[in-house]
Amino acid sequence: MLTGVLTAAAVVGCVGILIGVFLGVAGLKFKVETDEREEAVLAALPGNNCGGCGYAGCSNLAAAIAKGEAPVNACPVGGAAVSSRIAAIMGQDAGTSVRKVAFVHCNGDCEKAKQDYEYIGVQDCRMMSYVPGGGPKSCGSGCLGYGSCVKECPFDAISIINGVAVVDREKCKACGKCVAVCPKKLITLIPYDAKLAVACSSTDKGPVTMKACQAGCIGCGICAKNCPKEAISVQDFHAVIDYDKCVGCGICRQKCPKKCIVG
Repeated sequence: MLTGVLTAAAVVGCVGILIGVFLGVAGLKFKVETDEREEAVLAALPGNNCGGCGYAGCSNLAAAIAKGEAPVNACPVGGAAVSSRIAAIMGQDAGTSVRKVAFVHCNGDCEKAKQDYEYIGVQDCRMMSYVPGGGPKSCGSGCLGYGSCVKECPFDAISIINGVAVVDREKCKACGKCVAVCPKKLITLIPYDAKLAVACSSTDKGPVTMKACQAGCIGCGICAKNCPKEAISVQDFHAVIDYDKCVGCGICRQKCPKKCIVG
């Protein structure tokens, strides 16, 4: 009886040793070499895994940077500080990066924007493509206010105030997730230091816009005519600011008859 137990133990031990040797050899044979720079870059990244860089997560971005497939300043969340650290790791120049922030181009809150009907249903902006008129608001370009962007933001930087999404500039990391999820495409990334922005996305003609919202851009062009830097143009009945030219003088905001330029 004892001999049988000892024999069984010996067999199990030998098998264990053989398996260990096999796994050790296999580990050496199939070992994937990791670029030390990749690990260093990953350690320098914020670790939010927000996807704002266009990659699935920080580890994927780190691998792409190490391979030279992505620039050292590809992380929108880390900003200049992270870009500088990664540039030092990669032995490159970080270049210049402009901090950006998400902005909701709509000022049509519950008081200013008209509604065609009362909507009762799933509280998600993306579902509005299945309801009449693309939503209850008379303006087809206005913020629906059901918070798809709020749910998508990983930094808790967006809230719905009086029927319109509002971005907290200090919390926003410009990851771009709200930009991607908004079905109306009325959220864009603008320079953090921008003094002015057009709080409207309507491209309807003036009379149509005025019927739908008190704060809508009517494309009158007064802002463009009065801008001393020619930083504003009217495109598709809608004012657009060129931030490379804008100096933030505020004349456009003062002259706008609908007060849809804010800052």
